[in-house]
Amino acid sequence: MPSRMVIDQSTGPVRRWLQYAFYDWTREMPTSKRFITWVGILMQGYAIWAGFSHSLIWPLIWPRKGLFLYVWLLYLLGSAIMNGMLTSEFVRKTQLEADQIAAQQIQKTLQPEKLEELAGYEMEVFYKPFRAVGGDYFDVMELPGNRTLFALADVSGKGMAAALLASNIQALVRSLANAETDPLVLARQINSHLIRYTPSNRFATAVFIMLNRDSGGLTYVNAGHNAPIVFCSGSTTSLEPTGLPIGLLSGAEYQAATGIVPPGGTLLLYTDGLTDSISGDDPEGRLRGAISESPKKTLSNIKSLIDPRLNEDDVTILLVKRSDW
Repeated sequence: MPSRMVIDQSTGPVRRWLQYAFYDWTREMPTSKRFITWVGILMQGYAIWAGFSHSLIWPLIWPRKGLFLYVWLLYLLGSAIMNGMLTSEFVRKTQLEADQIAAQQIQKTLQPEKLEELAGYEMEVFYKPFRAVGGDYFDVMELPGNRTLFALADVSGKGMAAALLASNIQALVRSLANAETDPLVLARQINSHLIRYTPSNRFATAVFIMLNRDSGGLTYVNAGHNAPIVFCSGSTTSLEPTGLPIGLLSGAEYQAATGIVPPGGTLLLYTDGLTDSISGDDPEGRLRGAISESPKKTLSNIKSLIDPRLNEDDVTILLVKRSDW
C-alpha cells in the first residue's frame, strides 16, 4: 500500500508548498481509481497539446475548422473523469476519517481517563497515539487484598487493526482479572485466546504486574516487552522478559518473577515508542538518567527526551511512585 504523505510542520512555507505541489496525490488511491484518474489527466494534457499543435492524432493534421470544439470537448471529458475520481476518493477519505474519529472516541473510553488514588502511592500516565487510534494499551485495576494489577501491552503494527487488537486485550484483562487471578494465569489465557481468534501475523508484547500495596512486592510476567524499571536511591532494577509476546506462538511458556518497590522507589512501565523516540546510542541509559535526575519531575524529565523527529510510534508511560514512609 502506498505510503501517506507526511508534512513536517517545522519546515518553512516555501518548502511545504513545494512538497504539496510535486506530490502525486493519486498514489493514495486504489489501483483502479488511480488508473482511471490518470486517464483523465492525460486526456486533458493531450487536449492542450492538440490545441497548440493543431493535431488531434499525430501526424494527421486536422483542419482548423471545428478543431477547438473537439479539443474543448476532449478536455471537458478528461476533466470530468479526473474530478469524478478525485471526488469519489475525497468522499471515501471523509468517511474513513469519520470512522477514525469514532474509533478514537471509543478507545478513549477504554483507557483509564483518570487514575484512582492508591494509598501510599502516586501514579502518573502519559499516552500519545501516533495516529488517530493507537495500538498501545494500559490499565490499572484495584483488586481485593490491597493488590493492584498493572497491565501494559504494545500491539504489532499501527492504526485501526492494532487498536482493535488492543481493545480485545483490554476486554480479556478486564474479564479475567479477579481475586483469584495472577499475572501468570493472565498471560497464558490471553495468549491462548489470541492464538485461536486472531490472525497469525498479529501479536503483542505485554507486561502484567501485581503489586502488593502493603509490602511493595511485585509478581510479574513480562511477555517480550520492554523491561519495566524499578528505581530507588540511585540504583535501578529491570524486570526482564520471562516469556514470548502473547499471540505469537501456541503453547508458549511463561514464568512469573518477583521484585519489590521499596519505600521511596519508583516503578516505570513504558512502550518501545518511548525509547525509539530518544536520540543517541543509549536511549535506556538516558531514560534511567531522567528517572534519577529529579524524582519530583520524573514524568516531565522523561517526556523531554522524546524527539518529535524520531517519534513514529505510539508512546505510553506509566509511573508508580511509592511514598518513603
